[in-house]
Amino acid sequence: MKTDDSRSGIQVIDRLSALLHTLVTNGGSASLKTLSAETGLHPSTAFRILSSAADNGLVDRIDGGQYRLGERLMQWACALQGGTNLPELARPVMEWLRDKVEETVNLTLREGDEVVYIERVTPRRMMRVEQVIGSHAPLHVTAVGKMMLGAAGREAVKDYAARTGLPAYTSHTITTPGKLWTEVSRCHKQGYALDDEEAEIGVGCIGVLIRNGSGIIVAGLSISAPIERRRLDWVPLVQEAARRISARLK
Repeated sequence: MKTDDSRSGIQVIDRLSALLHTLVTNGGSASLKTLSAETGLHPSTAFRILSSAADNGLVDRIDGGQYRLGERLMQWACALQGGTNLPELARPVMEWLRDKVEETVNLTLREGDEVVYIERVTPRRMMRVEQVIGSHAPLHVTAVGKMMLGAAGREAVKDYAARTGLPAYTSHTITTPGKLWTEVSRCHKQGYALDDEEAEIGVGCIGVLIRNGSGIIVAGLSISAPIERRRLDWVPLVQEAARRISARLK
């Protein structure tokens, strides 16, 4: 005999679907008040469902109490668009960037509160930094992760800090919410972020975001190098590489 629990689970899916549809019809973002009114859900019910959806990357909570379609949904859509294989599409550009800087170049996606490395190209030199494909790292200790947090807005950064506790990986890791917001908002405005030995002593990174033709963040691109070899004049190169990959997504 079926219990009310099975029906309750289906009802939550129906309500989440209605909330996501309302976000789409409102151009991709809307306030809790709008979402509640247009779906007929009580604000507290809509809030609980949206909070769970945000934890799973299906929606993002942004400044001003607004919600928008989440990065994970956008990444899934991008991966399926025209049969696009993002690593395959990005690899020639990554190799171009690798040859320019002679250091490791990484392609990453956001998964919840972490980035996951899905592709890399490495230089021929013996001493190099290598990120293992499939490995994960917290957003606040990586250059690309900082960019993703900055793009998500103050409230999302506050929520991230509360969920994770901002654990330290080195003595350089940012571990306070206020300092993290100051850093990631500055990175977002300037269009790139640095990892200054925040994930691993001796390693420095430069990270930027990759967006699709609609301006949605779909991935991150970074250069990883021994900290003494990392150069800020690589910033225009990694930004150009991201633009080239973005152009292939249109």
